[in-house]
Amino acid sequence: MKNIIFVVLIISLQYSCSSDSTISNKENYTIYYNGEILTMEGDVPTYTEAVVVSDGQIVFIGEELKAKNKFSGAQLYDLKGATITPGFIEPHLHPSLGSAMMNYEVIAPFDWVLPSGIKKGVKNHDEYIKAIEIAIKTKSKKEEIFFIWGYHQLWHGDISREMLNEISEGHPVAIFHRSFHEIFLNDAAIDLIGISEGDFSHNSQVVWKKGHFYEGGWLALVPHMAHILFDPEKYAFGLSEMTKLIEANGITTIAEPGFPSANFDLEYSILEKEMTKSPFYDTYLIGNGTQLNGMKNGNENALAFIEELSKSEQFSSKNLHFLPKQVKLFSDGAIYSQLMQMKEGYIDGHQGEWMTPLNVFSEQLELYWKNNYKIHVHANGDLGIQRVIDLVRKLQNETPRKDHRLTIHHMGYFDDKIAQECKELGIEASVNPYYLWALSDKYGEYGLGVERSENLVAINSLVSKGIPVSFHSDFSMAPLDPLRLVWTAVNRISANGNKYSQNQRIDVYDALKCITINAARTINKENIIGGIKVGKQANFTILDKNPINIKPENIADIRIIGTIFHGRVNIL
Repeated sequence: MKNIIFVVLIISLQYSCSSDSTISNKENYTIYYNGEILTMEGDVPTYTEAVVVSDGQIVFIGEELKAKNKFSGAQLYDLKGATITPGFIEPHLHPSLGSAMMNYEVIAPFDWVLPSGIKKGVKNHDEYIKAIEIAIKTKSKKEEIFFIWGYHQLWHGDISREMLNEISEGHPVAIFHRSFHEIFLNDAAIDLIGISEGDFSHNSQVVWKKGHFYEGGWLALVPHMAHILFDPEKYAFGLSEMTKLIEANGITTIAEPGFPSANFDLEYSILEKEMTKSPFYDTYLIGNGTQLNGMKNGNENALAFIEELSKSEQFSSKNLHFLPKQVKLFSDGAIYSQLMQMKEGYIDGHQGEWMTPLNVFSEQLELYWKNNYKIHVHANGDLGIQRVIDLVRKLQNETPRKDHRLTIHHMGYFDDKIAQECKELGIEASVNPYYLWALSDKYGEYGLGVERSENLVAINSLVSKGIPVSFHSDFSMAPLDPLRLVWTAVNRISANGNKYSQNQRIDVYDALKCITINAARTINKENIIGGIKVGKQANFTILDKNPINIKPENIADIRIIGTIFHGRVNIL
């Protein structure tokens, strides 16, 4: 653990409010003091006694006495010993999928804590079938699809269209895989959507007989049922529930890499409406290059559309923005489905999948690279990640770029060699530590085997090489809880209580960087958020304990007292 250094920071000269003279209009200033104010600026833990905020901006950090003298008459906010960090940043979640989940029945392997209550986990086939039967009988309707989210074959066994037909009593039912990359439909749901086998005759990722649509098959299905998935009233309700989760977990900035999911106009209009309520967070959107390729009839058209999004006033407001020159692409399949591409395959012989055909992915990466985009790539398995690395190396040789910041998201399994290649090529990472907690025990038995499963998300291989790393939930791939991700990264303990690959633990300060300053870097916003520094936005998270000063195993139990967002205080 790095030594904690107490540093009183005084920033001056370029900010007039940092001179020694007293400040007028004192009612516009608030002094936060009498707590542990952790700035997250620098390579070691750095604290300041006081921070002064005006009009949503940080205007002073330094000694408490100097702050009170300089801003005599300012409003005082006594932290009473609480800890302040920069506002937590979630650089990768999906409000559209998360809001959909809020309307679904949740039956998953582990418990889920949602605004509506705790959804208890179900861990075997018989219990799962019983649970969905009860849910269908008591909650489904004949005139609309009843969605159930959380299925996973390694806990819940095999399901199929025929099985759903038998237990659904003619009601339309759809079962979402835990990954949100797969769905199973019964006959009634297929009829209600209005699709036929011929619609997917050339799609190898559709098993019509089982009613199973996965990866590219699921993406092909989405446009057919977007009007159902994004029912305006339900979508709006789901987003309001998402806001509750975001605020309750100390998050002041979110980003969705991969907008839209299915219907641009509908998704944006409802998201915009939610943001007009002035929640205590900002939302940044990144264009979905893969989905827009299909929607706009080609990659060049998708590029042109994305270019306009960040320039248009129509798609920009005080708290909802498209990030300029950023795009999301997809390599291999989902880790929850065990469809990521693995160099050594799977111990049961099944094969991974590519979300984007390799020739199309190569074309997309080259197009956005040569147009100077920051590229975010979904990649999970070591083969899927290697494919990205190889293409970046080729492009860097042909069209060199400095500070390109291409970021691989998720990185479920990789080795030290891959980490070193990322370092050499300037590739950055945004990872989901939760995979280790949720999947390592089961994947040791099925699919990956012990050695690979115990080394999921080998974060220290990245951090020790100086590669910028952030954490994300990819909600609902993990709970929307940044401190839970920190806890997992510094402890590496599984759901069954097993300690795995302890050499891949990182220290608490490095983990906190992954949900603050490094998460800001992932979306190219580290100059305005992610740290407590003069000139940055006054976004803070208030904690009842300092994560650095307690036992690492207790970090997940820290209470979020509230947030300060652009200077607005929100006590929970």
